[in-house]
Amino acid sequence: MADFTEMKVAGIALDPSTGAPIVLLKDADEQILLPIWIGLPEASSIAAALENLPSSRPMTHDLLKNILDAVDAKVLKIEIIDIRNNVFYAMVHIECSGRHYEVDARPSDAIALGLRAGSSIFVADKVIQASAKVEKSDADMNVVGFENDQDKLKKLLEEMDPEDFGKYNA
Repeated sequence: MADFTEMKVAGIALDPSTGAPIVLLKDADEQILLPIWIGLPEASSIAAALENLPSSRPMTHDLLKNILDAVDAKVLKIEIIDIRNNVFYAMVHIECSGRHYEVDARPSDAIALGLRAGSSIFVADKVIQASAKVEKSDADMNVVGFENDQDKLKKLLEEMDPEDFGKYNA
């Protein structure tokens, strides 16, 4: 069985060379900062969850959380379980009617759902070892999120062009 490290979302960063969004995960001791490149819609969804930004209608991850609530299912935890060819793999652990389900997911979708459900996020130690790390001195370069500049995040979300949502594959 794999060993896991619990991590929290530190924020959303922008890749300085491509402008692509990155979700940054950090461990409790703030010794590990793990970047995962994601798509723009997922970055927007994660940022909205981090900032508790209301929407007039449920977005996709809100809808999924509402469906799970309606059937009395609970998101137990999110696990980032593997990385192969620079692609991360995640598992959403759900409990419903006394049964445990493991659902394959992209990490970005799993994180967006997990934030809404208040679930813990775990990363397999083998993923941490195999992944690129961000040095602390570099980490605050272009990071936007709940621990950084909220005005910068709100400006980023407001300036998003709806046509950008199809440009990134995660």
